[in-house]
Amino acid sequence: MKEISKEQIGELVKRQRAFFANGSSRQIDFRIAHLKKLKTVILQYEEKICAALWADLHKSREEAFLTEISIVLGEIDYHLKHLKRWAKPDWRITPIKLLPSKSRIHYEPLGCALIIAPWNYPFQLLFNPLVGAISSGCTALLKPSPYTPHVAEVMAEIVTKTFESDYITTVQGGRNVNTLLLEERFDLIFFTGSPALGKVVMQAASRYLTPVVLELGGKSPCIVDAGAAVDLAAKRIAWGKSINAGQTCIAPDYLFIHYTLKEEFIQKYGEAIASMYGAEVAQSPYYPRIVNDQAMTRLMNLMQSGRVVYGGSTDTSTRFIAPTLLDDIKPDLPIMQEEIFGPLLPMMTFNSLQRVADFVNEGEKPLALYYFGPPSKGRDMIAKSSSGGGCINDTLMHIANHHLPFGGVGNSGMGSYHGKLSFLAFSHARGFVSTPTGVDLPFRYPPFRYFQWVRKIL
Repeated sequence: MKEISKEQIGELVKRQRAFFANGSSRQIDFRIAHLKKLKTVILQYEEKICAALWADLHKSREEAFLTEISIVLGEIDYHLKHLKRWAKPDWRITPIKLLPSKSRIHYEPLGCALIIAPWNYPFQLLFNPLVGAISSGCTALLKPSPYTPHVAEVMAEIVTKTFESDYITTVQGGRNVNTLLLEERFDLIFFTGSPALGKVVMQAASRYLTPVVLELGGKSPCIVDAGAAVDLAAKRIAWGKSINAGQTCIAPDYLFIHYTLKEEFIQKYGEAIASMYGAEVAQSPYYPRIVNDQAMTRLMNLMQSGRVVYGGSTDTSTRFIAPTLLDDIKPDLPIMQEEIFGPLLPMMTFNSLQRVADFVNEGEKPLALYYFGPPSKGRDMIAKSSSGGGCINDTLMHIANHHLPFGGVGNSGMGSYHGKLSFLAFSHARGFVSTPTGVDLPFRYPPFRYFQWVRKIL
């Protein structure tokens, strides 16, 4: 396929700016109609979406629906339910010194948005931000990942069937196309990917002072403390690490386990994997595969860190890596130097929770933090550390709540979305004071009469 040229990209952006300028996308009825249409087309394409996710990532239909399609449909429904209220001017209290004026916030769309999606949840992470763009009244240029080509093709079909290209369209291609896109001026760039690429996006955005939402990643710690329900902890961690074969930005990246629980945890982890995928994980129709050969090679090299105590089997011909526990892990090993993004879970023991907090705080701020043990100690761990979000006695589930912000902090990202925050991410909150003309208080004008009295109320 011939990739799009710089001139063609420039023309697309120009047309989208013209469409935004005509005011159509600002109309609430227009936004609602297109959200409904998007939902209808997604439902029509459900089988094709599932087939594409199987082709690219070996995701089962069930996992495809639970982790991708249902999240987008739920986001659309949530916006349809609340959009009219969110978009109304928001009246605010006016202090006595400004009376008889009135104050309110108007929410306006930022304009023409660029949304760049990754490959690991290619459907969810392109269309979920798109819901926010539509809801706020923006136009959007969408860039799917080239590493999941079947999904990218289906998403392009969905977009073409649902929207005018001057309003919302997709652009296909590799990183060179990303480079061309980032040379254009947008009103918001929404990027999901690695911290390294996030820095590239932010640097490009600085040329025009374009605001960015960066959904990145990092090494999300998982802690199993004394007093944890080991059986349940092992099951929930195994699930969080094996969904999408660990290729999840909020997957548990490494495990700190209380030294008294390590052997029991290893046994329970293996039992949990077997209960989900059977004795032969490679034969399970529910276990995904690594996205490409490059990622496969990188993960196999990381597996040389430490000692395999569970799993460890691989098949390069099918890009299969079994869920694997690694022991004898030291902080300076290669597997502890980068986000794993695969089904490998390195373990370290501890006997002091403060040591764990110190270790987490010495590194970059992670996208998620997971604690298993007494909830009171979990809350204490949260208070002693920083992360984008997380769970106590669970993994991944915070992403499923529309009422919670999802996003990183520091190296794991900036900005957040989901639910109302998606609407706000693509909006500008404009504060206005409306002052009546029938009354004009004299004390604000020189020579500042009644200053001593006015000073007391300011």
